[in-house]
Amino acid sequence: MSEKPAGYREIFAVREYRHLFAANLLSLIGDQLTAVALSFLVFQRSGSALLAALAFAGANLTWVVGGPLLAVLADRLPRRRVLVGCDLIRAALVLLMLVPGLPVPLLVGIAFTANLCRPPFQSARSSLLPDILAGDRYPVANGLDNIVAEVTQVAGFALGGLLVTTGSAQLVLAADAATFLVSAALIGTGLRRCAAANQTAPEPSGSWWAETTAGVRVVFADRALRSYLLLFWLSCLVYGTEGVVAPLAEEYGGGARTGGLLLAMMPAGVAIGGVLLTRFCPPDTRRRLMLPLAVLTGAVLLPIAAHPPLPAVLVLLFISGVAGAFSIPLNALFGRAVPAAYRARAFGVAMSGLCAVQGLAMLGAGAAAERVRPTLVVGGAALLATLAVLTVVTTAVGVFAPARLPRPEPAAA
Repeated sequence: MSEKPAGYREIFAVREYRHLFAANLLSLIGDQLTAVALSFLVFQRSGSALLAALAFAGANLTWVVGGPLLAVLADRLPRRRVLVGCDLIRAALVLLMLVPGLPVPLLVGIAFTANLCRPPFQSARSSLLPDILAGDRYPVANGLDNIVAEVTQVAGFALGGLLVTTGSAQLVLAADAATFLVSAALIGTGLRRCAAANQTAPEPSGSWWAETTAGVRVVFADRALRSYLLLFWLSCLVYGTEGVVAPLAEEYGGGARTGGLLLAMMPAGVAIGGVLLTRFCPPDTRRRLMLPLAVLTGAVLLPIAAHPPLPAVLVLLFISGVAGAFSIPLNALFGRAVPAAYRARAFGVAMSGLCAVQGLAMLGAGAAAERVRPTLVVGGAALLATLAVLTVVTTAVGVFAPARLPRPEPAAA
């Protein structure tokens, strides 16, 4: 008999998760508000589109630059201390940006430094979830976190633009600092004290670089972990679509509104797919659907190469997003398969690779769109993603066999 999926009431019954969820929600809202406010502030003061884009994209750049290196902190130090420390540092740096008359390059530099706290914060948080959520609660919580991240991204950008228009960028920055302070208070009062994770590692702690490379080795030396990561990363080649949204909208005779619709379809699909997978699919069904959905993520976009009508493109992008929710059960498999002492570093590697793949896919799509029509570029990215995912699935077939997939631990009493 198939196990029933866990409910949201069950995961929120865990006090530590309630505090982590609320703290993460506040941090995400603050990050989105600041990204909008800072980009407007930088552009108003400098008139430079490049500096404004750099201020806006700093959060993703920090994962590529410092993800695996900074994630070491979440294994070397107690994770509760890392979470609280990162929030307090970010609050202080955001408040520093409120000082009148700061040069624009210094503003961008402070924002980039504040964003460097994201890799250790998110790695520490991701590493804690398998320890505090037993059974099917962990993948369901992953699904909920994914939904919240997608919704917060859309709502945060819209709210940030409204607040900057009606108020001021400085007011938004002050609100962001407040979210980090409240987040630190929630984590400090809601999580138990714990020892550093690497105290349980089978090898003594060495230099910072040695600990970083140890995390990379743990991931890539294990066939299952390596396959999980490659499946996730390569399926994200479809996000090259975001790099050609403007010319794609122009191809259909639209402007910014059409581009906004095109951008919104995949995140909306991921949010809906996350609900369907985690709330309405039993764990066994979820694991069986994982690989077909991974293939469908890219395959469903192939018809866009033939320049179908715009409504059809929007539907196909939405379906691709729904299929992309396969990453939720995959993330749960990855999190439980990594040894606890290396979990934060493993998540740092995963996020750094994801940001790099998405960034390169967008750059490649943009370069290709200089020569061929954007719909053909989207179809080409979809074909590349589909072939790459099929290669991972066929070469690591034993890893993804139902008998080999780890089953969730029994739910805690």
